Amino acid sequence: MSYKKHKIVKDKFRKNRKLYKVGIYLGYLLLYGCFKLLYRKKIVDPNNYIGTNDGKVIGVAWHNRLMFFPCLLPKHCLEKTWAVISASGDGDFVADLIGFLGVKAIRGSSKKRASKALFEAFNNLKEGYNIVFTPDGPGGPKYSMSKGPIALSSHLQAPIIPLSINASRYWSCRSWDNFQIPKPFSTLTLVVGDAISVPAELDRDGIAEYQEKVRQALMDITVD
Repeated sequence: MSYKKHKIVKDKFRKNRKLYKVGIYLGYLLLYGCFKLLYRKKIVDPNNYIGTNDGKVIGVAWHNRLMFFPCLLPKHCLEKTWAVISASGDGDFVADLIGFLGVKAIRGSSKKRASKALFEAFNNLKEGYNIVFTPDGPGGPKYSMSKGPIALSSHLQAPIIPLSINASRYWSCRSWDNFQIPKPFSTLTLVVGDAISVPAELDRDGIAEYQEKVRQALMDITVD
């Protein structure tokens, strides 16, 4: 199917609200069912951040391994988390899908609605929630770190925690991020990295320095 025809089909599907809701719910059942039945699960969290989480942290995770994050995180973390999701049409599907799994969405990215998304993230952090970013989304480059999480952490003095899901076997899509789809009966390992404290009132050079520091910390727990 051509890109133009694909877009027409997606637009018609989105406008039909009953069909859209049924499709999202079926997607949720498929995702959750596959997670429960087809995969082995493992969590590596040496500092017990997940077990003791009470909000007010910034999580960063690569865009290409988002498929099962809401399934692997425990309920008490999901209830305290807002995820920054692209304001694009495709982001609508993701936001509604993760809503079934208990994660609330802030709509925006570095390319669209950036300032409003950061403002919402700022307010939610102050109220005691976690915020999760995909710092290389929505369009890459793959494994790059945007300024948003660093600036927010510096301003509110909220720690940044790298998060990665590594599948023992997976298919890699032909997208900008090589999106990963874990193969059936593979092991999904959620790795929680060490918290990174970002100094207050960073200037432009300081933000760039911590962009690279956080990017490297996330790469250290990423297995391709």
